Amino acid sequence: MNDTPNSGTEKKASDLKVRLISAVVMALIAGFALWVGSWLFAIFVILIAMAIIFEWYGLVGNFGYSKNITYFWMAFGILYIGYAAFTLIFFRLKDLTYIPTLMLLLVVIATDAGAYFAGRRFGKRKLAPSISPGKTWEGLLGGMIAAGLIWCCYSVMNNNSAWYEALLSGMGMAILAQVGDLCESWMKRKAGKKDSSTILPGHGGLFDRADGILAVFFILGIFHISMFLDNF
Repeated sequence: MNDTPNSGTEKKASDLKVRLISAVVMALIAGFALWVGSWLFAIFVILIAMAIIFEWYGLVGNFGYSKNITYFWMAFGILYIGYAAFTLIFFRLKDLTYIPTLMLLLVVIATDAGAYFAGRRFGKRKLAPSISPGKTWEGLLGGMIAAGLIWCCYSVMNNNSAWYEALLSGMGMAILAQVGDLCESWMKRKAGKKDSSTILPGHGGLFDRADGILAVFFILGIFHISMFLDNF
């Protein structure tokens, strides 16, 4: 008999180590591409988007829908993921520095981090128990506050907007990120999958990591198109 009282603890520690190493590697690769910008960042985002579309297809193919509805979902996935990727590339290439795009990404990261810690400490009321049982309203509020503060500090330091406008904008982006997260969780439940894929050790798939980013940049892209049309 090989099991010991500490086997469960050792397994958790090993899993955490894998997650941390994987997260550091992902952050270094993505950070380098973001810092360099130009064609390298565009190629990086396009490749990631293509991989996420492949994962999207893998989930949709297990929904059990008719062929026509499945084709619709697949077409929507190309539009949704492709346009979000295009917006991300556009935001990075239109600026001389990587900082504005980095701050937008940090808003999504802050949403996840704030929701996680607030949910663990104060979480009682389930946000969407049938879709993602671990998420709570308290966690959502924590994510909104964290994202709002990040965007508020950045915007005020750069005189981009009044503090209250920046705070509300950051909190709004946090809501979008959480909606993206919940939508992906629904897709995984519908498909009977735990993760969108197993490409990232300890993290699941790329879609699992980018669900909030996709939602935020998709809506930001639509918002900027509407502004352009209004000024046209």
